[in-house]
Amino acid sequence: MPLPEEQFYTEEDYWNLPEDVLAELIDGRLYYMTSPSRIHQEISSVLHGLIFQYIRPKKGSCRVYHAPFAVKLRKDRDNTVEPDLAVICDRSRLTDRGCTGAPDWIIEIVSPGNPGQDYVRKLNLYADAGVREYWIIDPSEKSVLVYIHNQKRFQVTPYTFEDNIKVGIFDDFTIDFTEVMSDIPMDE
Repeated sequence: MPLPEEQFYTEEDYWNLPEDVLAELIDGRLYYMTSPSRIHQEISSVLHGLIFQYIRPKKGSCRVYHAPFAVKLRKDRDNTVEPDLAVICDRSRLTDRGCTGAPDWIIEIVSPGNPGQDYVRKLNLYADAGVREYWIIDPSEKSVLVYIHNQKRFQVTPYTFEDNIKVGIFDDFTIDFTEVMSDIPMDE
């Protein structure tokens, strides 16, 4: 008996999903997402605020977006992801639907149920697309992995929630994770 064929999804399928369905399209497969945890949302909110407060007074071209925000990483492939935070400095990549092309900086906050998505699948997608900087924040490990794109690959530096982390795409921006986590109760 032959095995059933795996469904291959397209960008059109992704855009036709119901509004209340959270999913990402990666290599023709839909990966459904659950709503983020409270800690996930708090970390995301604090970081979005810090990045916004850094970018806005500079009056430059960079913008920060939080999920849900569709990012089609490459025009030639049907890969559309929803990073937790994305900084885009080339406004020509912005569309009414989100971003087409690699953001300059992506931050993902690991969900306990699917860590491989951020640590493996998206890491490889982001490296291939040319994302300049990629942070993986893992609340359960209290760690931050910072990947800086260097000649078609990422170089990684590990940090903890007690570190000051220099943002690679900006010359004068450091995020103090002790401050980020100061008002976020981790034990609830």
